[in-house]
Amino acid sequence: MTEPAKYASHFMRLSCDEPTADALSNILMEHLDPDETAVSVFEVEPNAAAWVSKDWRLEVYFQDAPDEAFLRELVSGAAGPEAAAKLEFGLLAQTDWVAASLEGLVPVRVGRFVVHGAHDRQSVRSHEIGLEIPAALAFGTGHHGTTRGCLTVLMQVLKRRRPIAVLDVGTGTGVLALAAAKALKSFVASGDIDPISVEATIGNARLNGAGPWLKPVTAVGVRHPAFYGKYYDLIFANILAKPLRLLAPSICARASHGAELILSGLLASDVAGVLSAYRAQGFDLKRKIMIDGWATLLLARGGRVYGCRLPSRQE
Repeated sequence: MTEPAKYASHFMRLSCDEPTADALSNILMEHLDPDETAVSVFEVEPNAAAWVSKDWRLEVYFQDAPDEAFLRELVSGAAGPEAAAKLEFGLLAQTDWVAASLEGLVPVRVGRFVVHGAHDRQSVRSHEIGLEIPAALAFGTGHHGTTRGCLTVLMQVLKRRRPIAVLDVGTGTGVLALAAAKALKSFVASGDIDPISVEATIGNARLNGAGPWLKPVTAVGVRHPAFYGKYYDLIFANILAKPLRLLAPSICARASHGAELILSGLLASDVAGVLSAYRAQGFDLKRKIMIDGWATLLLARGGRVYGCRLPSRQE
């Protein structure tokens, strides 16, 4: 008897239209454990004659055998019994289950920054700053609206000035810290409450030739000796609304006189509460952008960015 491949995984597949694929992907991500599954939605290659396609595919990869009855019931309730009947289940042998879901992701380009996987390494142009994030990581690939928003605002900051001391609070896989470090070619302080994220950031820094510039620490917010007594003129915090509000006093305490803050992880309904918390610390909104329903904020102390002038229009 032959043993299954060591990295064998299970999959569920459904061919449908785009609205159904999008709706089901959101529902499945809410009900499935992100540590054990990966959800992917993509357009099937269009017909060569018409060059249009209404065919989309939803694929879900599982680390272990899924509960097919539960999934059919879930899909039936959301998209009808016909969609549930069309579900395909199978075994994907000798494939990294997360990488399989991420291989189809195209590189993310924000200004000069390009966040990409190993399979798109050659797509980085000579004038661009490549940020390679391994497909084995199920989070922090740069496709989320919050990451893209932060990179967009970072590009705007870099067009005006060169930050001297940068801090990334809740670094995740280190995409933002890595972007700042490679753009500035200097050290960027960073930390995360999750030790796995810290290890991921260390690995990504080495992979991208930025090991000396990133030394992330495991920390709750800025509570770590590595940050004590130090002040930063650019601080990222791409986390969630509640921790952003709770951390406002400690984050602002680490901000230098002319500092700017780039905050994200916010829905539109979260913005007012977060702004209130930071205004109480002397910071005002200078710019807001929305990407895929997520807000990214640029704040400056006293409503002023020292050494430069920002347009008053909010994007």
